[in-house]
Amino acid sequence: MAREVDLIVPMKPPHAGKSRLRGAAGTPPGAGGHAELVLALAVDTLNAAIGAAGVRRVLVVGTDPTALAELTELGAEVVRERGAGGLNAALRHGETLLRRDDPWSVVAALQADLPALRSVELAEALAEADERRAFLADRHGTGTTLLVSAPGAPLGPLFGTGSALAHLESGAVALDLPAATLRSDVDTPADLVHARTLGLGSRTTQLVGAPCCVT
Repeated sequence: MAREVDLIVPMKPPHAGKSRLRGAAGTPPGAGGHAELVLALAVDTLNAAIGAAGVRRVLVVGTDPTALAELTELGAEVVRERGAGGLNAALRHGETLLRRDDPWSVVAALQADLPALRSVELAEALAEADERRAFLADRHGTGTTLLVSAPGAPLGPLFGTGSALAHLESGAVALDLPAATLRSDVDTPADLVHARTLGLGSRTTQLVGAPCCVT
C-alpha cells in the first residue's frame, strides 16, 4: 500500500497574486473583488485536496494573516512564509517543516489555483506517482500543477516559466493521466472560462457563476 502524502500549498497574498486575472469577466470589481476571487480559488482547491484519499496533511505556506486564518477553518495547517524568497522557497520551507515530523514522508506541492479540482483526480494522480518523484503538467503542457517526492527524498521544486520541462529534465516522472480538473490551473480569464466548463467549486461559483451549459 502506497504511503499517504503530505501536501504543501503555497499561497501568495490574495491582493497581490494572479495579476492577469484582474478584471476577469463576472468577478467583483476593484482590488477587493480581485482578492476575493484569488482566495476563492484557494478555498475550492483546499476543500478538494483535504477530501482526497491518500492525503494525510495539507500545509499552507503564506504571508497574509486574514487569508491564512480562513484557510485554517477548512482544516488545513498554515505557517507563515519566511522572507520573500518566492514560490520555490516557500515550498522548501514547508517541506522542511513536514520532514521534521516524518523524515521518510512523501511530500507534494499543489498549486492553489485549481477551483474545479475533484478529490478523486488528485487521489488518482498521487496513486499513479507510486512513491516516485513525479509531476503533472498543466493543460497547456508547460506549467506544473502537482509535484510529488519519493519517500524521504527531496521534492526539488522548480516552479516558474517552463516548469514542466524543468521538472522532467531534473528526473521527475511525467504523469500520463487525463486528470482534467487537476491540470486546469487558473492564471488568465481564458483559464477561468475553461475551469467553469469543468464545474467550479462552490466558493468560486458564488463569484463568477456556473456556465449556462456544458458541452
